[in-house]
Amino acid sequence: MLRNKVTKIDPNSTDTLIGEGSVFEGKLKSSASVRIEGQMIGDIECGGDVTIGEKGSVESSIINARNVTIAGQVNGNVQASNKLTITSKGKLYGNIAAASLAIEEGSIFEGTSRMGNSSDIALAMKEAAVSSE
Repeated sequence: MLRNKVTKIDPNSTDTLIGEGSVFEGKLKSSASVRIEGQMIGDIECGGDVTIGEKGSVESSIINARNVTIAGQVNGNVQASNKLTITSKGKLYGNIAAASLAIEEGSIFEGTSRMGNSSDIALAMKEAAVSSE
């Protein structure tokens, strides 16, 4: 008799990669981590971490993840329940809400930022979405 195995997805492992030269349009949902080295057009909802590599670019109304690292370019809002990092080569044009924020020298950030616990962050992003409409 066959049994369906239920496997837990590890949010610490990267199971989705949008490679350099690739373009993805649509909504991306993942329980594990995501790495973007190509181009993404659409929203990202991730239970793990989202990393936008140096050659990666994202156009999105919202990126929602545990940790977000931006080394490429993001046009859109970012919500990180834990930490948001913008590296020295990263560019973020949008609003952010995060529990912790690190912006390295040389990076670009244009928008507003809000820090707090995860319920404060969710509320801040809902308010930002309503005010931008």
